[in-house]
Amino acid sequence: MLHIRNMVCNRCIRAVDEELTGLGFTIESIELGEVVVKEDLEPADREKIRNVLSENGFELIDDKKSWLINRIKTLIIQYIHYDREKPDYMNLSDFLSRELGHDYSYLSHLFSSVEGKTIEKYLILQKVEKVKELLVYDELSISEISYKLGYSSVQHLSRQFKEVTGLTPSHYKKIGEHRRKPLDEV
Repeated sequence: MLHIRNMVCNRCIRAVDEELTGLGFTIESIELGEVVVKEDLEPADREKIRNVLSENGFELIDDKKSWLINRIKTLIIQYIHYDREKPDYMNLSDFLSRELGHDYSYLSHLFSSVEGKTIEKYLILQKVEKVKELLVYDELSISEISYKLGYSSVQHLSRQFKEVTGLTPSHYKKIGEHRRKPLDEV
């Protein structure tokens, strides 16, 4: 299995699939952050893969801690941006612990020590990016966005949004998508 950093959207999956197939590898499965190839990989194969991924803005991850950090980010992105199936009663800490097979306090400490911010802060940043996206699409009201993303109230969403962006959601909606960030840069 190959673990890949910055693989955060369906377009990324297609790009990685095309590049690895172009190198002659057979993809058995591919999802955000992970690829399983049929072939046994020699060190020279891994280097070819590393180079082609790097040319496309991705990074092959070799060590377990980096993989775990990347997996936390990928799961949060799926949790927020892709309506991944999750029980309504399950909070993020339980979700991450179950998905990764580690105690949340370990995951939280590791993430903070490597990334310089907490998992909760990363989650907030991802939620704000999702709010920006939904505001630009202009299909849902702020109240509906608040509910969809699990905020306790519109005021809570607005306060968090303003803390991160310096703008109210309604002001952001007026200025549009010029200030959105790619998910791998959040």
